[in-house]
Amino acid sequence: MLRTSLAILAGKAARVASRLRGGGSALPGLVAERIDPDVLAHALANVSGGIVVVTGTNGKTTTTRMLVAILREHGRRVFTNPTGSNFTRGVISAMLGEIPLSGRLGADLAVVELDEAHALRFAQAVPPTHALLLNVARDQLDRFAEIDHTAALLAALAAQTTMGVVLNRDDAFVARIATTLSVPPGTPSAPTPTGNPGTASRPGLLVRYFGLHPSIAHRLPELSEADVRFDEEAEVPPVTDTDALLTLVADDRFKVLFGAEGGGNDVGPLRLRQRGLAAMINATAATAMARLLLGQDFRESVAEAALQRLDPPFGRGETIDADGRPLELVLVKNPSGFTVALATYAATPATTMIAINDNYADGRDVSWLYDVAFDSLRGAGVALTSGVRGYDMALRLAYDGVRTEEVELDLQVALERLLRDHPGQPLRVFCTYTAMMALRRLLAARYDLAAFGEEVQRA
Repeated sequence: MLRTSLAILAGKAARVASRLRGGGSALPGLVAERIDPDVLAHALANVSGGIVVVTGTNGKTTTTRMLVAILREHGRRVFTNPTGSNFTRGVISAMLGEIPLSGRLGADLAVVELDEAHALRFAQAVPPTHALLLNVARDQLDRFAEIDHTAALLAALAAQTTMGVVLNRDDAFVARIATTLSVPPGTPSAPTPTGNPGTASRPGLLVRYFGLHPSIAHRLPELSEADVRFDEEAEVPPVTDTDALLTLVADDRFKVLFGAEGGGNDVGPLRLRQRGLAAMINATAATAMARLLLGQDFRESVAEAALQRLDPPFGRGETIDADGRPLELVLVKNPSGFTVALATYAATPATTMIAINDNYADGRDVSWLYDVAFDSLRGAGVALTSGVRGYDMALRLAYDGVRTEEVELDLQVALERLLRDHPGQPLRVFCTYTAMMALRRLLAARYDLAAFGEEVQRA
């Protein structure tokens, strides 16, 4: 106990010093972990309502915020890592702002967003009670190499989860994880949550699904045919009344049904403050997990209210008032994410800038840009490309016949020119992670916005 208290004290001191220097949010967690390697387990020891890990390639931050909002709207005290620092040390750093020196976190539940690899490191210290597994796509090829490797990381996390797993039924790599959660030989079989032969879960482990309603299944290719697909070995699990299914009421309004027919327990119709089908899918995933966690306490109207009030996370479809005209910051980091972003915003014209960095947090390999079709930008062109790979982005656009008016590698200069040279016009910036972080800070200083939060390592 003394060791944990010392770790918390040192971590809090490092947190204060880090904030004064404008430093990263992982450092205080590193300091605490060095003093007490078990600080994470100690901190979460009294969290009895569930320890939930949210992971996958796309949508972690948005889905985590949505899930936390729903749970808090139901009156639960929820710890989360709100700055998006999704390494284990970032989680510890987030705790340091609200944990007493006793080292025990006062919360009913913990909902943490974690990088696909670091989710396993977290599970080694604290086995999660629940896991929400979103999707698998090509992201940071220098770190994860192949999609199959990322899928294996998610399957390993599911295997260490003790009470419940929520899977994306529309992503083959995620849906097939259910087949790995089989009952060990000689163990009495538990009822199969999916109804599929061969997918019986371990006794006591509940498996649930979220996805698109069959009536709008044709919208799925929008999420990237290259990354989200079923193959000959994958079988779509049959729909049960525990599945959360997204159905559209209008282009910007949707409902979450439980089961193919829905009924009196639907969530919605509702409209999110974040645009696009991807955000609606994230909301469906969050709703599925909230219902599993809360059980009979889950209230559809409460979930609806929480989702409708929630603002987009910083830089992920966030709209900033820039001298009386909207400036949208849109995070892009892999082919599927960029494809969805282009489709989401194509119907709303805006002067466009694309900022591409290749720092560690972005992924060093930006060859994925050649798997994105930029035809939708061909008409108006792109005002500026910027970031470390600004010239590479302009070249990529040229292959698709998209005109780039200017290349300016310096992000601050590029932002100034975008604001100065296009007065009165709506603006949109597609940007990779570290470019988004830098631009968001510049915009916060210029327009007196709420601080982004502490610097994080990876979205």
